[in-house]
Amino acid sequence: MLELKQNALVFTFPEVHPDARLVVEFMRTLRIPDDDKTYPLPPGLGRFEMRHVDDLADRVPALWTRHGGVALPMYPAEAMWLNFRSNFLAHHRSSYPFALKIAAGKRSAVTGDPWHEGLQRPGGLLRRPKQDYVVVPVQPWLDGFVVSKGLIRQFVAMELGRGYSVEEQLTGEAEHGGLQIEVVPMKREAFERHHPWRELPKPRAKGMRGTGGAPPMPAAPAAQAMRSSAAPDMGLAAGGRMKQTIHTDPYALDDWQIDTRSRCFVHLANALVWQAITGSPPPQPPPTAADYTRAGLPWFDHYSPVPAVDADAKLASIRSVLDIATDRGEVALPENESTTPQRIVPTTPPSPDAVRDGEF
Repeated sequence: MLELKQNALVFTFPEVHPDARLVVEFMRTLRIPDDDKTYPLPPGLGRFEMRHVDDLADRVPALWTRHGGVALPMYPAEAMWLNFRSNFLAHHRSSYPFALKIAAGKRSAVTGDPWHEGLQRPGGLLRRPKQDYVVVPVQPWLDGFVVSKGLIRQFVAMELGRGYSVEEQLTGEAEHGGLQIEVVPMKREAFERHHPWRELPKPRAKGMRGTGGAPPMPAAPAAQAMRSSAAPDMGLAAGGRMKQTIHTDPYALDDWQIDTRSRCFVHLANALVWQAITGSPPPQPPPTAADYTRAGLPWFDHYSPVPAVDADAKLASIRSVLDIATDRGEVALPENESTTPQRIVPTTPPSPDAVRDGEF
């Protein structure tokens, strides 16, 4: 079952396990500069507002109603990341595992391949060379397109039809836009085999990726908020370069309940027309990365010992928004000032066996 609750997608699979529950949050964030630098993880600045497409059926394109799903507002050149939270089962000392396929414009954010049913990975049933999904809780979040091992390019919204989106770069067409998500739960017997029931351990703190307090967001320019003639469809393009590992699946392919899955089409609506289609004002634009850094607020770094997947050649060769705009003589990324993060906070939970060095 899939539900929209408190601006998040909630996937539940009671037919597989009573506690198989996954929350996917679409997080507002800083757009990192599109320059020659590689940046750490930017903070979350709260969830995007989300609406059922069926509630907007008379004010959105007919294709949206055929796809169903949900819609959220993004400004041109605004960034996002996806946060994954699976239900933690204390007696198993593990969150319930899920395999997630994430696509933009029906192109995998991990491999660049066209959307297809099921899971693919090296040696799998489809005999494909690349893993095209992420595994939760091994993968706590996803910020962009995999362009090399340990590096991604940030998800940045751009108006569909202008040639900036990764979909348009790979296909030459502006057909789908948005984001597509498919969730596959782990089989119950596989979960109980990998994570058997145990006595409860003593609780310990976990690393979290948050904001540390964000600077106030500037008000949206009045002229922008009133531009209801803009096209509503947005696609995801490749922004600045960021350090992020997409981890290999540590489980067997047969551990996944392939025949029980749930999917959702997430439409990205141009924030400049959000009020026209929903009756609600558009969100405030986020602060710039430079403003955030000057305020002394934290960036984040995540480490996991699980190996990383390699990038597919299709995504390794995609061009960033700045590259395309420079060739065209356009200014597609306003406020693209480089910055140097000063506070980088590790998010990896400490080992339960670690020895703490205190005061002497």
